[in-house]
Amino acid sequence: MSYQLYILSRAQKSLEKLPVGIYEQVRDEIRSLSIEPRPFGCKKLVGRDGWRIRIRKYRAVYSIDDEKQTLTVLDIDHRKDIYR
Repeated sequence: MSYQLYILSRAQKSLEKLPVGIYEQVRDEIRSLSIEPRPFGCKKLVGRDGWRIRIRKYRAVYSIDDEKQTLTVLDIDHRKDIYR
């Protein structure tokens, strides 16, 4: 079962600003979400809709729609800034 992957423009801009090595890791992790939207280590957020995965010191926040089989990446940022 494969999910359709969407990335908001805000998340795309954050992704483009990442250093090269980290960019590639984050990109690959986001792509893998289309196959397994709830991988080991993901966490449901409290107080706001969405899920998060950790990629080194960065976090990707995304939402899942199981009925439509879509996954939308909402934001990507450093761990100290992502939840503000």
